[in-house]
Amino acid sequence: MIRTPEAFTQATITREGAAGAAWLAELPGIVEGLLARWGCEPDGEVMHGGVGVIVPVRRTAADPGTAVLKVSFPHPGNVHEPDAFAAWGGRGAVLLHERDDERFAMLLERVRTSTLAEVRDSDQVATVAGRLNHRLAVPAPPGLPRLHRQADRWEQELHRDARELPHSLAPRVVAAAVATVRELGRVQPDTLVHGDLHARNILRAEREPWLAVDPKGWVGDPAYDCGTLLKSRALALLEADDLRAAVQRTLDVFVDAAELDPQRARRWAQFHAVQAAFHGRRHGFRIARSGPRLDWLTQFMDQLATLLTERVPPGGPGSTPWSARQPPAGRSTPDGS
Repeated sequence: MIRTPEAFTQATITREGAAGAAWLAELPGIVEGLLARWGCEPDGEVMHGGVGVIVPVRRTAADPGTAVLKVSFPHPGNVHEPDAFAAWGGRGAVLLHERDDERFAMLLERVRTSTLAEVRDSDQVATVAGRLNHRLAVPAPPGLPRLHRQADRWEQELHRDARELPHSLAPRVVAAAVATVRELGRVQPDTLVHGDLHARNILRAEREPWLAVDPKGWVGDPAYDCGTLLKSRALALLEADDLRAAVQRTLDVFVDAAELDPQRARRWAQFHAVQAAFHGRRHGFRIARSGPRLDWLTQFMDQLATLLTERVPPGGPGSTPWSARQPPAGRSTPDGS
């Protein structure tokens, strides 16, 4: 029977309460059953992410080799991960070998444990992430969640948080995020996007130099993921002598590699930063729920959101809804053609 990492056990119970404890009690049996069904044997220490365990395995059935078994806590945010992997078929992401949707389980291609976040060269990080963003932006299969359906909720939450939470964001910063939701959020292309493409979700591999993991399987604007990368670069950006220049350089390199509209990517990044600034005040972050580190991260998101607002004039370039623009080369139109 597998031994669940203590840090994962405590984090799951803290986040999910009694439901998390009940799932953890069943988890060893779930893993054992899946290993037997898919013809695998454990082949290393059990690892974990934020919501699931990863068991390195050796396949002993008709198709021998190494893989990993991933079992996640049942949550709506995890439902479409295997759908995204299936659509990509290994193009820029790990291969999906088997799936059990009822148990939120997958047998996946094994890659290395080192991530893009460990690379010190900021330009390399932005380039790798941008190229993967471009490769993963493919016509979406039916049945996946559409980002445009989140727009009303996003706008309501931005207004609510600005009104209810103590914060230092200027009204124009919040207004710019709301404008992005209204102008870019409600009409988006029928394109599959990762949804959480940051440096820790990009791992070194053998089949390709880098492969993406942990997708959300959203359908929408490929520029949406620019903000997830910037947020994850907080430490590296704050080490720079000139934060404004470092943020702009990261944006420039990412959008060039991803072949995105620069203003559109900047607007989505600004929206993400405002969202994160409010989320930190209301819920904390996974790596900091309280204390000085939470304050530091929240202040950084305020600063990032403000910097990104500087070049987002209302009605300026990049404000045009997707449906009124000529799609960039290689992108699908709203109907997926």
